Amino acid sequence: MQQQIDTIDQKILSCLVKNARMPYLEIARICGISGAAIHQRIKKLESNGIILGSRLLVKPEAIGLNICVFIAISLSNASHYEEVICALDKIPEIVECHFITGKFAFLIKVYCSDHEHLMNTILKSIHSIPNIVGTETFISLSQAIDRQVSPV
Repeated sequence: MQQQIDTIDQKILSCLVKNARMPYLEIARICGISGAAIHQRIKKLESNGIILGSRLLVKPEAIGLNICVFIAISLSNASHYEEVICALDKIPEIVECHFITGKFAFLIKVYCSDHEHLMNTILKSIHSIPNIVGTETFISLSQAIDRQVSPV
Protein backbone atom coordinates (compact mmCIF):
# COMPACT_ATOMS: atom_id res chain seq x y z
CA MET A 1 0.00 0.00 0.00
CA GLN A 2 1.37 3.39 -0.98
CA GLN A 3 1.89 5.86 1.86
CA GLN A 4 0.85 9.46 1.39
CA ILE A 5 3.67 11.95 1.63
CA ASP A 6 3.45 15.72 1.23
CA THR A 7 5.68 18.08 -0.71
CA ILE A 8 7.99 18.66 2.26
CA ASP A 9 8.48 14.90 2.67
CA GLN A 10 9.24 14.72 -1.06
CA LYS A 11 11.88 17.46 -0.70
CA ILE A 12 13.40 15.65 2.30
CA LEU A 13 13.56 12.37 0.37
CA SER A 14 15.07 14.12 -2.66
CA CYS A 15 17.81 15.61 -0.47
CA LEU A 16 18.57 12.29 1.22
CA VAL A 17 18.61 10.37 -2.07
CA LYS A 18 21.19 12.83 -3.43
CA ASN A 19 23.26 12.74 -0.22
CA ALA A 20 22.27 10.44 2.65
CA ARG A 21 24.76 12.30 4.87
CA MET A 22 23.27 15.73 4.27
CA PRO A 23 22.95 17.53 7.64
CA TYR A 24 19.40 17.98 8.92
CA LEU A 25 19.94 21.75 9.19
CA GLU A 26 20.81 21.96 5.50
CA ILE A 27 17.68 19.96 4.63
CA ALA A 28 15.70 22.26 6.91
CA ARG A 29 17.04 25.32 5.07
CA ILE A 30 16.06 23.80 1.70
CA CYS A 31 12.59 22.89 2.97
CA GLY A 32 12.00 26.11 4.89
CA ILE A 33 11.24 24.45 8.24
CA SER A 34 13.14 23.86 11.49
CA GLY A 35 15.81 21.23 12.02
CA ALA A 36 13.67 19.65 14.76
CA ALA A 37 10.77 19.31 12.29
CA ILE A 38 13.12 17.64 9.78
CA HIS A 39 14.29 15.23 12.46
CA GLN A 40 10.67 14.34 13.36
CA ARG A 41 9.66 13.92 9.73
CA ILE A 42 12.63 11.66 8.96
CA LYS A 43 11.83 9.51 12.01
CA LYS A 44 8.21 9.28 10.79
CA LEU A 45 9.34 8.33 7.27
CA GLU A 46 11.53 5.60 8.81
CA SER A 47 8.81 4.28 11.12
CA ASN A 48 6.32 4.19 8.22
CA GLY A 49 8.77 2.11 6.17
CA ILE A 50 9.27 4.77 3.50
CA ILE A 51 12.95 5.20 4.38
CA LEU A 52 14.47 1.75 4.70
CA GLY A 53 17.80 2.95 6.03
CA SER A 54 21.07 4.17 4.64
CA ARG A 55 24.19 2.30 3.71
CA LEU A 56 27.72 2.75 2.57
CA LEU A 57 28.26 1.92 -1.10
CA VAL A 58 31.54 0.37 -2.22
CA LYS A 59 32.69 0.63 -5.83
CA PRO A 60 33.08 -3.06 -6.84
CA GLU A 61 36.10 -2.39 -9.09
CA ALA A 62 37.93 -0.75 -6.18
CA ILE A 63 37.94 -4.10 -4.36
CA GLY A 64 38.82 -6.20 -7.39
CA LEU A 65 35.34 -7.16 -8.56
CA ASN A 66 35.79 -6.21 -12.20
CA ILE A 67 33.03 -8.25 -13.83
CA CYS A 68 29.32 -7.57 -13.35
CA VAL A 69 26.86 -10.02 -14.86
CA PHE A 70 23.15 -10.67 -14.81
CA ILE A 71 22.14 -14.31 -14.84
CA ALA A 72 18.65 -15.50 -15.71
CA ILE A 73 17.81 -18.79 -14.00
CA SER A 74 15.33 -21.48 -15.04
CA LEU A 75 13.83 -23.87 -12.50
CA SER A 76 12.52 -27.39 -12.95
CA ASN A 77 9.36 -26.22 -11.18
CA ALA A 78 8.56 -22.70 -9.93
CA SER A 79 7.23 -24.16 -6.68
CA HIS A 80 10.85 -24.71 -5.59
CA TYR A 81 11.65 -20.99 -5.64
CA GLU A 82 11.98 -20.60 -1.84
CA GLU A 83 14.54 -23.42 -1.58
CA VAL A 84 16.49 -21.98 -4.48
CA ILE A 85 16.46 -18.47 -2.95
CA CYS A 86 17.88 -19.91 0.30
CA ALA A 87 20.69 -21.60 -1.65
CA LEU A 88 21.39 -18.51 -3.79
CA ASP A 89 21.57 -16.35 -0.67
CA LYS A 90 24.60 -18.37 0.47
CA ILE A 91 26.62 -17.38 -2.62
CA PRO A 92 28.48 -14.15 -1.73
CA GLU A 93 28.99 -13.09 -5.35
CA ILE A 94 25.22 -12.62 -5.74
CA VAL A 95 24.21 -9.09 -4.74
CA GLU A 96 20.62 -9.04 -6.04
CA CYS A 97 17.99 -11.67 -6.76
CA HIS A 98 14.63 -10.97 -8.39
CA PHE A 99 11.78 -13.47 -8.84
CA ILE A 100 10.54 -12.54 -12.32
CA THR A 101 7.88 -13.31 -14.91
CA GLY A 102 8.59 -14.89 -18.28
CA LYS A 103 10.55 -17.97 -19.26
CA PHE A 104 13.04 -17.54 -16.39
CA ALA A 105 12.24 -17.68 -12.69
CA PHE A 106 15.04 -15.47 -11.35
CA LEU A 107 17.31 -12.69 -12.48
CA ILE A 108 20.39 -12.30 -10.31
CA LYS A 109 23.18 -9.71 -10.29
CA VAL A 110 26.64 -11.12 -9.70
CA TYR A 111 30.08 -9.56 -9.20
CA CYS A 112 33.28 -11.54 -9.85
CA SER A 113 36.96 -10.70 -10.03
CA ASP A 114 37.64 -12.28 -13.43
CA HIS A 115 36.27 -14.76 -15.97
CA GLU A 116 37.60 -17.80 -14.10
CA HIS A 117 35.91 -16.63 -10.92
CA LEU A 118 32.67 -16.13 -12.90
CA MET A 119 32.92 -19.58 -14.48
CA ASN A 120 33.44 -21.20 -11.07
CA THR A 121 30.53 -19.26 -9.59
CA ILE A 122 28.21 -20.38 -12.37
CA LEU A 123 29.34 -23.98 -12.68
CA LYS A 124 30.28 -24.89 -9.12
CA SER A 125 27.92 -22.72 -7.09
CA ILE A 126 24.81 -21.84 -9.08
CA HIS A 127 24.47 -24.98 -11.22
CA SER A 128 25.02 -27.20 -8.18
CA ILE A 129 21.74 -25.99 -6.65
CA PRO A 130 18.95 -28.58 -6.96
CA ASN A 131 16.02 -27.55 -9.20
CA ILE A 132 18.08 -25.11 -11.30
CA VAL A 133 17.88 -26.50 -14.82
CA GLY A 134 19.49 -23.71 -16.81
CA THR A 135 20.98 -20.24 -16.87
CA GLU A 136 21.61 -17.49 -19.36
CA THR A 137 24.37 -15.01 -18.57
CA PHE A 138 24.51 -11.37 -19.64
CA ILE A 139 27.82 -9.57 -19.11
CA SER A 140 27.53 -5.88 -18.28
CA LEU A 141 29.94 -3.85 -20.39
CA SER A 142 29.09 -0.55 -18.71
CA GLN A 143 26.55 0.82 -16.25
CA ALA A 144 24.97 3.75 -18.04
CA ILE A 145 22.58 4.81 -15.25
CA ASP A 146 22.99 4.34 -11.50
CA ARG A 147 20.51 6.07 -9.26
CA GLN A 148 18.22 5.55 -6.33
CA VAL A 149 14.45 5.92 -6.67
CA SER A 150 13.32 9.48 -6.06
CA PRO A 151 9.93 10.95 -5.21
CA VAL A 152 8.09 12.47 -8.14
